[in-house]
Amino acid sequence: MRKNFKVLAINHGGHDTSAAIGHNGKIVSACEQERFDLVKHSRSFPINAINECLKISKLKINQINEIAITVDYHEFIKKRYLEPAIKDIEKLKVLINDFEQIKSYADYENLIRYKLKYKGNIKFYRHHLCHIASAYFPSGFNKALLISNDGLAENETGMVGIGKFGKIEIKNYLPSYPDSLGLFYSALTFYLGWKHHCDEGIIMGLAPYGDPYAKVPGKNISYIKQFRKIIIDRDNFNYEIDKSWIAYHIKRDTWISEKFIKFFGKKRKYRDPIKQRHKNIAAALQLRLEEIVLNKLKIAKKKYKINKLCIAGGVGLNCSLNGKIAESKLFKEIFVQPASGDSGVAIGAAYLAMLEKNKKKKIRVKKRISTYLGSRFKKEEILRILKSRKVKYSFSKNIFDEVAEHLKKGDIIAWFQNEAEFGPRALGNRSIICRPYPEKMKDYLNKRVKFREYFRPFAPAVLEEHTSDYFDIKQKSPHMLIACKVIKNKKKKIPAVVHVDNTCRVQTVSKKNNLNFYKLIKSFYKKTDCPVILNTSFNVKGQPIINTPSQAIKSFFKTNIDILVLGNYILKK
Repeated sequence: MRKNFKVLAINHGGHDTSAAIGHNGKIVSACEQERFDLVKHSRSFPINAINECLKISKLKINQINEIAITVDYHEFIKKRYLEPAIKDIEKLKVLINDFEQIKSYADYENLIRYKLKYKGNIKFYRHHLCHIASAYFPSGFNKALLISNDGLAENETGMVGIGKFGKIEIKNYLPSYPDSLGLFYSALTFYLGWKHHCDEGIIMGLAPYGDPYAKVPGKNISYIKQFRKIIIDRDNFNYEIDKSWIAYHIKRDTWISEKFIKFFGKKRKYRDPIKQRHKNIAAALQLRLEEIVLNKLKIAKKKYKINKLCIAGGVGLNCSLNGKIAESKLFKEIFVQPASGDSGVAIGAAYLAMLEKNKKKKIRVKKRISTYLGSRFKKEEILRILKSRKVKYSFSKNIFDEVAEHLKKGDIIAWFQNEAEFGPRALGNRSIICRPYPEKMKDYLNKRVKFREYFRPFAPAVLEEHTSDYFDIKQKSPHMLIACKVIKNKKKKIPAVVHVDNTCRVQTVSKKNNLNFYKLIKSFYKKTDCPVILNTSFNVKGQPIINTPSQAIKSFFKTNIDILVLGNYILKK
């Protein structure tokens, strides 16, 4: 590798815009734009994220050797617009309507140079290749099967590859647009009354309340049987969406067809009651997703005979699906990229750029068991902000013992420490935490603190050495992305973190992946004989995770959080 090679990777052009910097084979910073402009799943050019990455890395833009872009825009224009327009006059209308957007894609390199005043090399990488690279290189697996599944890239909706000793080989492309598991899941998120490309996790949480085998009202067929007719499994790595049930490929902001509405009932509006049919639809959708993905993984395992798996792409954030993959025992171990959605492709592009400059050697596959790559604040900065806000605070010399005592009493704590996590999960640095009991703690948090739907579950953070005492999972899960069953006799000890189907989206915490969080849970364990706490992201519904001390203080006074901890500083109400 060229000595001191520094790459800035940029994800922009869709949702979850982000940036990352790689230096000599390592990712040194990664940030999401939403943390700065406070628009969840931001689509804005990630200028704030870029500047923060440069600040963290102690670099200026003119010290960057290459900028890596996470989409091959020329390929995207050709596959998404030009080729379809030649074949179908209706697609020509789409091309004409999107002409200004197409021009911006075609001129994207100049946009980058203008925005950043950058004169160096700019390279474009395929979107799904960025996804699988983002999962492989931090996995710690020398040899692994790699899979990406999401809505849409240049044209394909997913990719299968193999990683071997620091090199990646693309093996298969998953079906092309509009045959997309990710987009179909988004379409039903929209149909069920929530925001597409935003609230898919809500549907996953709703699914266990439904029955996929129930009959559709007025029809002599179950929900799951009908979904098997809509999402049709094919040979090898192929599947197909019956286009008569969808509309996202022909008309903007419609997503599902009149046929779908006529068969399943009218679209739910956000404030409408959630009926049993909505729950059954969510359950059937989730089950069909699991069936298709598991079948493709069985084919891949049989074909390539590799016993470890790396997962990325937006579908990779579906922890219920990941739990089914782990439970299937198809693979000895799975690694799910903690920022599996589109923000994470910035990491993948940075790795690919470093790999390009390292053709004679191989990038060392090094397991990053944490994902703390974002904004961080020194003790002096926090103190200055506290003084400027004129709030009452105290400094704790034994922060872990003091906060554990508050947890034991039942207080709800906002816990703000060190570097921000990269990705949608708060893993102990930008978290709201409390004891995992009694069961009503879940309802209180949903209603009075997070202001979100009653059925949404919370995650348990467990001391890694006690994982098997409480959860039926055979591997580490440091990123809260694998759902598993709770051990039967332990449910009564941690009822606030157990979902209706007896699963938990567990986070295993060790000294190595987050020392401060480990010390806090350890202190709570000593006081209560419970090595588990409830951990959820420090935000309220519809807002990005808190990023700065100022945001944390503002949120603290607007919610029913009892205590805010900023480093070693404590604020109480």
